[in-house]
Amino acid sequence: MPHMGAAAALQVCVLLSAIPAQYFISQRYGTDPAQRLQITERLIIASWSSFTNTYLSLDAWADRLKLWLSQTRTCLNVGLLILHFRNWCYGEKETKIGDNEAETHSYFAESSHVRSPKPDHILFSVGQVMVHKRLGYSGVIIGWDGRAKAPEEWLQHKYPPEKQHLKDTPHYRILINKANGFGKSTAYVPEEEITIIVGLEVVHHPDMEAYFSGYDGSKYIMQPWLGKIYPHD
Repeated sequence: MPHMGAAAALQVCVLLSAIPAQYFISQRYGTDPAQRLQITERLIIASWSSFTNTYLSLDAWADRLKLWLSQTRTCLNVGLLILHFRNWCYGEKETKIGDNEAETHSYFAESSHVRSPKPDHILFSVGQVMVHKRLGYSGVIIGWDGRAKAPEEWLQHKYPPEKQHLKDTPHYRILINKANGFGKSTAYVPEEEITIIVGLEVVHHPDMEAYFSGYDGSKYIMQPWLGKIYPHD
């Protein structure tokens, strides 16, 4: 049952207080006891009718419930739109209703498939600190794919016709260093846009401890669960 707010409670109090107030007025200014009784009875009936129509009517509560559900659906739709926009801008996966778990986690180097043996053409490793050659932000590698694994619409948007060949090159998932003030949290970039730096940069990101247990001066040390996925990095 919907919650009765402060405004509704105030309305109930006003309706209930009107009965003794009217009775007092009728006692002071009425000329006939019978008339005063009739006025009081009519006021009680009117107040009770108003109260029952507002708070004891199933139709009234049904209308309130419909309004509440409508507002809830509106908030949900707005939330989904925000999530869709965030995923599109940040290059993160989108979870679609009906997709199985393997499919929804196979994009953007998030697959839990063990990367063994490691292909020779994968030049970089999980835990290495990098700088984006073109955009200048720094970060740490948390995953890689032998070739780009992303929804086709995302690839078409990211790579114009003259750069379509990049889809077949290694791609790396990056936690972006918050100290850069870049605004994005993660990225999925091709190998040719990455420069590795050693012992020069410490990455600040709220998810670092989920992926790494420490820093040895050259790269971050993977947590055991991540090391099982990338045993040769």
